[in-house]
Amino acid sequence: MKKFNIRKVLDGLTASSSGTASPQPGTNQNDVIQETLQSEHFQLCKTVRHGFPYQPSSMAFDPVQKILAIGTQSGAVRLFGRAGVECYCQHDSGAAVIQLQFLVNEGALVSALADDSVHLWNLRQKQPAILHTLKFNRERITFCHLPFQSKWLYIGTEKGNIHIVNVESFTLSGYVIMWNKAIELSSKSHPGPVVHISDNPMDEGKILIGFECGTVVLWDLKCKKADYRYNHDEAIHSVAWHHEGKQFTCSHSDGTLTTWNVRVPAKPTITITPHGKQPKDGKKPEPCKPILKVEYKTTRAGDAFVVMSGGLSYDTGCRRSCLTVMHGKSTAVLEMDYPIVDFLTLCETPYPNDFQEPYAVVVLLEKDLVVIDLEQIGYPIFENPYPLSIHESPVTCVEYFADCPPELIPALYSVGSRQKRQGYSKKEWPISGGNWGQGTLSYPEIIVTGHADGSIKFWDASAIMLQVLYKLKTAKVFEKALKGGKEEKPSTEIVDEDPFAIQTLSWCPESRMLCVAGVSAHVIIYRFSKQEMTTEVVQLLEVRMQGELNDVDSPDPAGDHPPTPSTPVPPSSSSPTQDGEPPEAQPFTSDDRPRDNVPGLKVWSAPLKQSPGYQVELVIQLVWVSGEPPQQITSLAVSSSDGLVVFGNSSGLAVVDYLQKSLLLNMSTSELYSPSDPYQRQPQSPRKTRQPSGALSDNSDGNNISEEKSSKSPTSDAKDSLFSRSRSSSVTSIERESREAISSFHFSESFPRKTDSSPSPSLWLGTTQGTVLVLSLSLPPTGDQRLQQPVGVSSCGTLVRLKGGILTMAFLDSLGAVLPPSYEPWSEPNAPDEEKTRRRRPASPPPTQEGQDRQYAVVCSEKQAKVVGLPSQSCFFKHNITESSFVLRADVVQMAAGLCLACFCANGHIMTLSLPSLRPLLDVNYLPLTDMRIARTFCFSNLGQAMYLTSPTEIQRITYSQETCDNLQEMMGELFTPLETPEAPNRGFFKGLFGGGAQSLDREDLFGETAAGKASRSLAQHIPGPQGMEGMKGAASGVVGDLARARIALDERGQKLGELEDRTAAMMASADSFSKHAHDMMLKYKDKKWYQL
Repeated sequence: MKKFNIRKVLDGLTASSSGTASPQPGTNQNDVIQETLQSEHFQLCKTVRHGFPYQPSSMAFDPVQKILAIGTQSGAVRLFGRAGVECYCQHDSGAAVIQLQFLVNEGALVSALADDSVHLWNLRQKQPAILHTLKFNRERITFCHLPFQSKWLYIGTEKGNIHIVNVESFTLSGYVIMWNKAIELSSKSHPGPVVHISDNPMDEGKILIGFECGTVVLWDLKCKKADYRYNHDEAIHSVAWHHEGKQFTCSHSDGTLTTWNVRVPAKPTITITPHGKQPKDGKKPEPCKPILKVEYKTTRAGDAFVVMSGGLSYDTGCRRSCLTVMHGKSTAVLEMDYPIVDFLTLCETPYPNDFQEPYAVVVLLEKDLVVIDLEQIGYPIFENPYPLSIHESPVTCVEYFADCPPELIPALYSVGSRQKRQGYSKKEWPISGGNWGQGTLSYPEIIVTGHADGSIKFWDASAIMLQVLYKLKTAKVFEKALKGGKEEKPSTEIVDEDPFAIQTLSWCPESRMLCVAGVSAHVIIYRFSKQEMTTEVVQLLEVRMQGELNDVDSPDPAGDHPPTPSTPVPPSSSSPTQDGEPPEAQPFTSDDRPRDNVPGLKVWSAPLKQSPGYQVELVIQLVWVSGEPPQQITSLAVSSSDGLVVFGNSSGLAVVDYLQKSLLLNMSTSELYSPSDPYQRQPQSPRKTRQPSGALSDNSDGNNISEEKSSKSPTSDAKDSLFSRSRSSSVTSIERESREAISSFHFSESFPRKTDSSPSPSLWLGTTQGTVLVLSLSLPPTGDQRLQQPVGVSSCGTLVRLKGGILTMAFLDSLGAVLPPSYEPWSEPNAPDEEKTRRRRPASPPPTQEGQDRQYAVVCSEKQAKVVGLPSQSCFFKHNITESSFVLRADVVQMAAGLCLACFCANGHIMTLSLPSLRPLLDVNYLPLTDMRIARTFCFSNLGQAMYLTSPTEIQRITYSQETCDNLQEMMGELFTPLETPEAPNRGFFKGLFGGGAQSLDREDLFGETAAGKASRSLAQHIPGPQGMEGMKGAASGVVGDLARARIALDERGQKLGELEDRTAAMMASADSFSKHAHDMMLKYKDKKWYQL
């Protein structure tokens, strides 16, 4: 077989272009592999967004459908129903959503944006769509109000005017309430923007208009004049009606509440300062913070509820945001974890003129959603069923596992259910609208998130839902510093903050082994157990990894034989301790002696009680070396079948046997190259022996760079190295060599040498300079010998070289099927010894074919992908993925119809390549890289699933599978459910007789074009919804679709006509009977005199 010319790879001079795969000479033997994946198997689309809406700005609730809508500052609208029913919508402009209004029980939503546009959303389809848009040109929108069961929307503006919009046609009415007509003519100043509009609960012909300056006007719509004007010195923030329509309450900027009688405009009947100190001398209370919102809700059985946000005394400036609930003589102040954005009181009736009967308060915070139960003592909160706690601590890393073992989710749920908090309301979650999807595509999916506080969360992501299963706190392994009797985070001087933050993790779902690496250069290995246990001493292994330029203690790589496990590392390179104490008593050394052999964190020294779930097996810490902090860990892998963990950084790599708790290998990257290796770096050896000042200064520069990077918060700079690697061609070759780090690992049963005739355990390493190196592993037999005999590790040199850093590696058998890493099936680690049997799952033996390769290694870097045959190590296929950009994430994924390589580039392209031929199947310009968060969190998974963190609080899931896209509509839940509107409150006999009940108003006669005329065309521009079939379907099925409304009206009319026909027939039969009886009686008495009767 013709050897592959590596020079052409390095120089990029191959004949293949970046858009085509290049088969290499001698590939005819691969023609037997039938590739089943075609381009038609792929389509890219968003599926669902999980998490808390980032930067929320407004909220609305449909009391009949029981659907909650939340708008954000980026123009997004999130809709929530029962657990599992969520929907995400986005306004194209991206302007902030300042207000939301439901068309109650009609499947529609009105949104008002900061760019002075108003939109009508149709919620009767699974993916809501905009039906109409109205863009104001000359006035800025400040407040909107849509009365219950009305099609006329009131819009208040910054100029103080009120315009009226027909929500069916989304056209402006000619009826306008001008500010100068609303206020007194004698007023010399502008009243300011409109901050409130509401109609009188008992009289639809009267609306209450609140101006920012403190003036409130009761406007008569029919007479087109102000009935009453209510003036106050303090600015108004909100107004709330009492349900009987005789009084209303205003909240003011000085922390006061004023209650006004509608017919007594001279002064308020009641003025209170709920949180103000009452002076004894009768003076006014001290001013408090503004009351931003107030709601007044009445009950039949007792006192009304007054709910408000803000209004606290200025003396309590350090206190958190509070919600105040006043009920009768009791006042409850409920502290919130974050500032309050908005709140809504949920009531039993949608009718404003009935007793409200409040039962809960929905509080929208800047980073949380809280629902308070008003019907239980102490006002407990409801347990939130939505996955809104993703950002409880900032997310630092994410991994996605689709098609997991089916027993894994129940196992995690069983241990996680014991972690739930107590004290929640016993009632069911009140936001319970919508219906679940009916999709049939369902397989176990798990998302694992690592956080800045050291916690790790496991989420059930099956069937486009998300639910937290289990939370692991890795910080419990370490001691916290005490200062003034209070716990505080230790300062490691490796990072300024979040010393426990998760940098990367490696998880084997089959064996349930978990390995995590933190930013303080620590690695923790966990086993899963269903039983509680107490660990007397946390096992600790300290590793001394130092740079290659001054690494005088490392084994000499110049020898012909690579290091063996008999003498893997000098004694100074590792110091396993059993008591959990650092080797030096004082972590901070004196000024004249550099810090050395000191870890960044102190491991817990007392007995550690470990709950069921993930329990610590071993802690590995990198220590300081000659005054230099250890470099952060960049790559990590665990093999449960081998009992090994490997991790690497810019200093090199280390292999640890976690069964024997010993260090097997600790080498710099350059030492892995054998002398005969064609990729060996010649300048390494002279710098190894001599240590001139020039070499040291070069090394110190590199250390300074890494130290500067490590001092930043991991939540923002965890992936800066991705971009620095892409620019590495601009630095000198010596600098490149000194910065080469391990970027990826892969354990496999494979052929580490060309001469191998059978697969054996091996470890494959990828570096930031595009080199793939191989280590052969020699494992003792299972059982007691595995725990006593050493594991052999030997270097086999370099396999292949690619452009850019290596991102991922995978192995295929001779038929093109993926070879998963071997694993040890999970068994209870805390079971009695006689029940413990270490079973090593053997890798499936590939078919033997004489003279042909038995396996194929798939290697993907930031620029290229290659398929290499094993054991021949010949390159069969190569594909240049990108020239101008670089790949951020690449994974070999199993689709329903075959295997492919999925890539996400920094220029936003998502691509899939067939395997093994690397034929392009999909290339979509999906998402330009706007921030490092996407680069840090984007990941692919099996069956066409992918995800990334689209904001600090939200996960966006996407699919590149045509099958999933086709079934997406079935899988999604429905927001709208046909429900009957509750009956209107009974007016009562006397109110109906004497006109004391609610007064209705025919708004059509008042606001229609016939009576009010046309509005000015220059005031606002009407923009119809999206055209095409989707828009037509939405309009046809939407609440304001003319055909739909006409059809419903016809159905109702036909039903009523049928009922009328039945009644008419009955009345005619009764009339015939009466006529017959009357005729008979007339004949009977026809000839008789009156006195004969």
